[in-house]
Amino acid sequence: MQLLLELFCEEIPARMQKRAADDLKNLITAGLKDASLSFEDAHGYVTPRRLAIVVDGIPEAQPDVSEERRGPRIDAPEKAIEGFLKGNGVTLDQCEKRDTGKDEFWFAVIDRKGRATADVLKTLLPESIHKLSWQKSMRWGEGSFRWVRPLQRVLCVLDGELLALEIAPGIPCGNVTTGHRFMGPEPFEVGFFDDYEKMLQHKKVILKVATRRKLIEEKATALAEADGFSLKRDPGLLAEVSGLVEWPVPLLGSIDAEFMELPDEVLTTSMRSHQKYFSVVAEDGKLAPRFVVVSNMEAEDGGAAIVAGNERVLRARLADAKFFWDQDRKKTLESRVPLLAQMMFHEKLGTLEEKVARIEALAVVLAPIVGADSEQAKRAAHLCKADLMTGMVGEFASLQGVMGRYYAVAEGERPDVAQAIAEHYAPAGPDDMCPSVSVSIAVSLADKIDTLIGFFGIDEKPTGSRDPYGLRRAALGIIRMILENGIRLPLLTAFGKAAELYGAALPTGSCAISESLITFFADRLKVHLRSSGVRHDLIAAVFALGDEDDLVRLVSRVEALTRFLESDDGANLLAAHKRASNIVAIEEKKDSVRFDGAVDPALLTDANESALFESLTIVVAKIQPLLAEELYDDAMKVLAGLRNPVDKFFDAVTVNADDPATRQNRLHLLSQIGAAMGEIAEFNQVEG
Repeated sequence: MQLLLELFCEEIPARMQKRAADDLKNLITAGLKDASLSFEDAHGYVTPRRLAIVVDGIPEAQPDVSEERRGPRIDAPEKAIEGFLKGNGVTLDQCEKRDTGKDEFWFAVIDRKGRATADVLKTLLPESIHKLSWQKSMRWGEGSFRWVRPLQRVLCVLDGELLALEIAPGIPCGNVTTGHRFMGPEPFEVGFFDDYEKMLQHKKVILKVATRRKLIEEKATALAEADGFSLKRDPGLLAEVSGLVEWPVPLLGSIDAEFMELPDEVLTTSMRSHQKYFSVVAEDGKLAPRFVVVSNMEAEDGGAAIVAGNERVLRARLADAKFFWDQDRKKTLESRVPLLAQMMFHEKLGTLEEKVARIEALAVVLAPIVGADSEQAKRAAHLCKADLMTGMVGEFASLQGVMGRYYAVAEGERPDVAQAIAEHYAPAGPDDMCPSVSVSIAVSLADKIDTLIGFFGIDEKPTGSRDPYGLRRAALGIIRMILENGIRLPLLTAFGKAAELYGAALPTGSCAISESLITFFADRLKVHLRSSGVRHDLIAAVFALGDEDDLVRLVSRVEALTRFLESDDGANLLAAHKRASNIVAIEEKKDSVRFDGAVDPALLTDANESALFESLTIVVAKIQPLLAEELYDDAMKVLAGLRNPVDKFFDAVTVNADDPATRQNRLHLLSQIGAAMGEIAEFNQVEG
């Protein structure tokens, strides 16, 4: 049997469509499984005005169930037996006596006939619809039912026949739907999904979002190329526009020449954010005086009136943008810096003017570490937030930094300073490019470190999925900048300086903040390196040393540790370390003492324990200078030399000797294995 459900409503916001289709499909299929109703396949579809689910291969009824239940003893009190019979809906004649080996009990065999699928769905589907969660929902009329937009009707057919559902008062359910609002509004009956999809296509509705997306991209590209240009790729906008139309008709419009002097980012943002237009690019990579608008209908005049209307709207939008562009350039960025005192960074952390002063000071400290000119870093930091006080950024917040660069260039600032103003927000996400110019790196690091120190200092840390201040993103940005540019930045030093710049504004001490942030960075680093196949436990093992805050050095050590543990010597030595650690831990707990003291060579009576002691002494002496020179692979090779003496020790030596002094000395020796390997990493953190 096939189930087809369509929920027809006013326009669903594009950003909510895919999740809604997936969630409703999952709610329905989970309900079917819970009801012991199998199915072959399920799909969700969504357009701006309809949410549709089709499920194939559903049986006509639930399977019959035979269930056996044990009751009370046959000599149990009469009330106990009556309660058992009533609770299971049987009579005593339907029960049988059985000897379980301990006593005789009443047993009831209950045969339950499966309910018809239609009856199950009449309950399951309304429950699933009511459970569907929206980011925002609304009530309308006098009912209490909530939906993303007013729900007008429900279509529900089971194997071609109407299945009437009661969703909420005033919402009809039938086997009828309609097509496009203007080009196919006539109602039509629906039986099965294939006919439903074909009739919608005939009525100017493309049901599959992937088909709409492909059509928009292909036709928009063809329009641009026919005019000698190319369509600017914008996957996010393409996905959004695909959710705004049921019958996409791309059309090409023109931009007045007077607006082409505006920066490309201004043109693109104005067209994209307000009007959902696609930008068109010329051969030189700059924006062409064209745009693509996607209409939701075919017009008799070929779209001429639609294009003219959209050109008129865009002209007004760009006139506003040009006004801001002209007005903003009448004042310098420098003159806008004092105005930042009017804008709060955070009520507990002061104004943006105070934040900029801290960024300046911290950027000067970081500049020599990242190879930047200190004066340029200071200047870029001083101006980095000034464009927040411009009209353009007030209108288009996404252009912060970008407009700062344009204004800085126009005012004659150095190129690296202007670039740093634009890039100090980067990277804004995992797919965003990292700054690679030293001045940009210094300012970006300073900004993000200041933010992290401030919010950790007032105990506003991310919790669960909640991260209102983007602190995880800031930490990941710092990690990426450090690793991708090979920056040898001691994080604890940077954190300490940043905390010092806040002064008494932070109630938490700088040491506590730094320790908390290092743990936070360790977690972020695990997430960042996971995609590269780096094991999280090895990162934890190196971080656990407690004195590692140079991420480049740390990752280098982790990579060497990974190669070491993939070798036979490394794997066997890890197993030996765990064995030694477990023995020491057990004996320490038994004796309530620590066996981390020095080994007495005079008490080494067995040749194998003497050989192990000698090897440990040599390994520790060799490893330390190699670690100091960051020759981690060489240090691992030296550590591998412990494998044979450790194996021979465990094969030939009894640790818990009868003589207490010998036993204690051997436990000290085992403890030294952990100490020697602990020069490399905390191996107790390594899994497996």
